[in-house]
Amino acid sequence: MDIVTLLVVGLVAGVIASLLVGGTGYGILGSIAVGIAGAFLGSFIFSRAGWSSPVEGLGGTILISTIGAAILLVILHLLTSARARV
Repeated sequence: MDIVTLLVVGLVAGVIASLLVGGTGYGILGSIAVGIAGAFLGSFIFSRAGWSSPVEGLGGTILISTIGAAILLVILHLLTSARARV
C-alpha cells in the first residue's frame, strides 16, 4: 500500500469511526492518525481471532480500519473521561 492510499484509508476510517462513536472530532490530521492506528489495531485483532474481512480489496481494508479506529476511539473516550473525573 503506498503512502497516499494509506492516508486516504486512514482519513476515511477515522471519519467513519468518529461518526459511529460520536463525541468531538480530532480534526483532519487526528482522523488520519486514528484511522491509521485503527488499521493496525483492527488487523491485529482480526489476525489474532482468525477472522477475515467479508469484503475484498480496499473496501475490506477500510472496514477493518474503521472497526479498529472505533475501538481505539472508545478507549480514548474512556481514558479522557476518567482523567476528567480525577
